[in-house]
Amino acid sequence: MKKEKGGIRKKKKGRLSFALVYPNLYHVGMSSLGFQLVYSILNRRDEVVAERFFLPEEGEKLRSVESNLPLDKFHVIAFSISFENDYINVLKILNLGGIPLFSKERQNVPPLVIAGGITTFLNPEPLSPFIDFFILGEAEKCLDNVVDLLIDSLGKFSKKEDLLLFLAKNEESIYVPSFYDVEYNADGTIRSFYPNKKDLPERIKVAKDVPLRSVASSVIISHDTEFSDRILIELSRGCKRSCRFCAAGYVYRPPRFHNSSDLLNSIEESLKKTDNLGLLSASVCDVPNIKEILGFICEKGAKFSISSIRADFVDLEFLSYLKKSGQKKVTLGIEAGSERLRSLINKHLKEDQIINTAILVAKAELSIKLYFMIGLPKEEWQDIEEILRLIKLIKHNMIKESAPKGKVSGIRINISCFVPKPFTPFQWTAMDEVDSLKKKQKWLSKEIRKLGGIRVSFDVPKWAYIQALLSLGDRRVGNLLFLAFSFDGNWKKALKNSDINPDFFVYRNRSYDEILPWDFINHGIKKDYLKKEADLAFSYKQTEICPLIKGCKKCGVCYLFEY
Repeated sequence: MKKEKGGIRKKKKGRLSFALVYPNLYHVGMSSLGFQLVYSILNRRDEVVAERFFLPEEGEKLRSVESNLPLDKFHVIAFSISFENDYINVLKILNLGGIPLFSKERQNVPPLVIAGGITTFLNPEPLSPFIDFFILGEAEKCLDNVVDLLIDSLGKFSKKEDLLLFLAKNEESIYVPSFYDVEYNADGTIRSFYPNKKDLPERIKVAKDVPLRSVASSVIISHDTEFSDRILIELSRGCKRSCRFCAAGYVYRPPRFHNSSDLLNSIEESLKKTDNLGLLSASVCDVPNIKEILGFICEKGAKFSISSIRADFVDLEFLSYLKKSGQKKVTLGIEAGSERLRSLINKHLKEDQIINTAILVAKAELSIKLYFMIGLPKEEWQDIEEILRLIKLIKHNMIKESAPKGKVSGIRINISCFVPKPFTPFQWTAMDEVDSLKKKQKWLSKEIRKLGGIRVSFDVPKWAYIQALLSLGDRRVGNLLFLAFSFDGNWKKALKNSDINPDFFVYRNRSYDEILPWDFINHGIKKDYLKKEADLAFSYKQTEICPLIKGCKKCGVCYLFEY
């Protein structure tokens, strides 16, 4: 049994039962606040029971955490998916549970196999052959209605198709892949995507909790997670910074912030259970009164952790709270070494701001972790050299500040591979080739290690390629996914034995008028807005951060959701 507190145990008899599945190991899944939120929403209803499943460790069996039941004993098998590279684990878990992989092979209900999570409302198509229906959007907005519909309909329809049609017609965020047909042009691009049933929409509206109704926090405290023994608290949702590479910054629009009193109340309640909090936000620095909130936690003698912060926000007061909380490092997302590429991605970050922050971190006697990306659109070799130059400059200034005190601040560098994502201005852009990424990594690794005293880590380019394939592919990529599963996760063998050319999805620039696999999903973001942002990016022009003005129609989201 895992070392945890807060798990919910109910008898299944007479209740609608959910097998809530995170397609990765326990310690990864229990680090997901979204997964815990769905667990909480389901189990707060007396007529529902939800039990958790995870990818088994070696030697373990696939059983629920709560009652040790097998997967096929539940009415609904619900996957919560955060990362595209976990798609293959969806198939592994279904297979381990004795569930036929393809939706068309499962005519008897229960169980129904459904899925949600951020990857599904970016682009669910590569998973579509295996899933009965997707819930596109945020659970707080639509999950209760889906549960009501399931309670009303399970057992009342003799055919699964009739059941799915009832669900799709009564919840606007439900997407049933089998009810939509795709036709292709001779060149492999999509010619048309349309519903094959009457009274179904051409586009599926994503569910968004606008405004946020309550502060989301984890209900289970577990020792065996990335955030060991902490309660996770969501400070805000979305981000107003408009970085052009960031899918979360677009699909979680509009950016939503809790008022300070609600956050402080939630924090105070959480501190009754633990003195260790994980504060989650896509942009911590934009949370209203964030210093007051951090100061409150420190006054209570508690600890907190936060994610990456912006270099244009940091000051000594902010750093003092981090230090009091027991944190030893500050994490900054720099993304690009050159001013040119930082303008291209709309980062709104100058070099002097980066250096000044590094000096402040050294003055506070903290270490620093920097995130960079390689393979960005329009990247040239000089931009790679600029990463090295900026790292040298940061190190020089941090040593200059900290050496007289006899303690030199540590520096860690993480360099990831850029992967184009749906619903961003770069959704039409090809990914950099794997061999090119390897060459850049090799050079950077060699040169950074020459500097001494800096720890550097890199993404694996071949896995970035797979992520791009699953991010940008259409439902034909489901065949590749099945092949990879059939070859025990050997993607190289799967790609070699496939009739589909994966480079078509990864290495190809798309035209603005092409129908994209995810165009049927309606986040409210106008495609013309994304095209304009792409054109501005390639002119190296930055645009303002999201103004959050009532009635704004600039990107389309606030207008659609009446925010």
